[in-house]
Amino acid sequence: MKAPEIVVMPGVSNGYSARLVEQFGFQAAILTGAGLSESHLGWADIGLMGLEENLQASRPLIDCCDLLFLADADTGYGGPLNVFQTVRKFEKAGAAAIMIEDQVWPKRCGHLQGKQVISAEEMAEKVKAAVEARRDPAFSIMARTDAFPLFNLDEAIRRLNMYADAGADIVFADGIYTEEHFHYVVKNTSKPLTANMSYGLTGRVEEKLISAKRLEELGVKIVLYPRLAGGAMIQGLTNAISVLKESLNTGEVIERPDLVASFKEQNELMGLNDILDLDRRFSTDEQHKEKYETNLDHVANVLKSS
Repeated sequence: MKAPEIVVMPGVSNGYSARLVEQFGFQAAILTGAGLSESHLGWADIGLMGLEENLQASRPLIDCCDLLFLADADTGYGGPLNVFQTVRKFEKAGAAAIMIEDQVWPKRCGHLQGKQVISAEEMAEKVKAAVEARRDPAFSIMARTDAFPLFNLDEAIRRLNMYADAGADIVFADGIYTEEHFHYVVKNTSKPLTANMSYGLTGRVEEKLISAKRLEELGVKIVLYPRLAGGAMIQGLTNAISVLKESLNTGEVIERPDLVASFKEQNELMGLNDILDLDRRFSTDEQHKEKYETNLDHVANVLKSS
């Protein structure tokens, strides 16, 4: 956060996306609530995922890599007391930051119709509870408002400044997409601003993507790409499964290595080499010979005889 460059956070919702984001050199990511709900529950982001389900899905991803994770805690799952416990649990789980928003509960994805927000005063109390709950001062609190476009941009700014005054380290106005809006919000808020750039939205003019470099020039501090990985996985699976379906219809094998990572690539991504290295180092000589020498010789002999 103290570096001059913008912080880019792709969305992560499973082990594949977590390890790939890290492999490509990113330092931070968001544990996207929509992605976790969709990939773990199989349902859209309409408030069906609770705190414990979020934690259960997030902990293994935090553990499997060295990314700094922003946890998406929705509304904090209740009032200030719930927010207090939510912050404690995500900090204990190893997240680096947490985001809470001012929607009513059950919330819904910020890009869906039918959103409602609580009062700014009520949300400010939730932010105060979040700030008091954290034990490590480096653990960051992001406060999000969904007031725009339900209300005008000035109301969103008023809310962001109230949340900043309540102790939020970072603010986020979801639903703004134009350079003019970002410039106006940055100029009129007191804490670092977050932008949401979601691939795969409706394509309306106001929702065109802005580059991270341009957002940095506009004064935005963090940019989230929460739906990039999920949308890419759905499209990739659709392409691969459609080829499988075609092969069933034609009765012919269709070999398309361009559609799937190889078995070797999958294992390398998921840390198999590190696991096997540990296994070799902490095996007895007899175990090592049985696993990595005798078994290999046996397999070679079987393949040769067949």
